Amino acid sequence: MKKPSLLSVIIGTGFGSGFSPFAPGTAGALLATLVWLGLSCLVSSVILLWLTVAMILAFTVAGIWASDCLEAFWGEDPSRVVVDEMVGVWIVLLAVPAGHIWYASGAFALFRLFDIFKPLGIRKMENLPGGVGVMMDDILSGVYGFIVLIAARWIIG
Repeated sequence: MKKPSLLSVIIGTGFGSGFSPFAPGTAGALLATLVWLGLSCLVSSVILLWLTVAMILAFTVAGIWASDCLEAFWGEDPSRVVVDEMVGVWIVLLAVPAGHIWYASGAFALFRLFDIFKPLGIRKMENLPGGVGVMMDDILSGVYGFIVLIAARWIIG
């Protein structure tokens, strides 16, 4: 039997974090948060913003491709595919001041809550075909988390 390409496995599993035996989606989102925090220590706020946008765009396209490839081998929306969680948490992190560990932790928690409970039409996104369906529910979870975090930052001042 043919195996999936190594590149699709690396991208789809979030550089292997999706192979975590416990909560692979959380592992993928945590890795993405740590990557963002690391970048926030290395680059300016403006560069961090643009790098985050670039990662969201690049990994959305690559994630759709990788998910389409991997579903043929691992079934529909396999739990090992966590690139969608990475993209989703990066969307929420757009609302976080560079290097702010508490807001970054809040972004991570908000994303996971929306991703796990799937309110407000998020679950319907899973009905979209193939890799688009795999990615879109987490993208919408990220958008909702972003809105909540921006509102919280506005209220807090």
